Amino acid sequence: MPFSASVTTSADIATIELIGELDAASAPAFHDTIEQAATAGVGEVVIRAHRLTYMASAGLRSLVFARQKMGDDVRITVAGASAPVARTIRQAGFDRGLTLVDE
Repeated sequence: MPFSASVTTSADIATIELIGELDAASAPAFHDTIEQAATAGVGEVVIRAHRLTYMASAGLRSLVFARQKMGDDVRITVAGASAPVARTIRQAGFDRGLTLVDE
């Protein structure tokens, strides 16, 4: 499945929808959506990952980029990640800088 990333904003929340595999080839597209969310000046970012099938180390670096770009005052939630994707995030310890929720 080809990767896609899109962002929508509503009130104080930016929602990023990820589909496919997040790896080195697709990470720049995710970075672009993070940039869009950052310019919107929102207080929360929700990353909908229920259709994200795989996350490589480049995807983890993208989450670090999101955390740095959004700043500490912005809440970042990864919602609906599959068990393998959630496990990757937890094993890297990234669940301390963002919130993982089932959806």
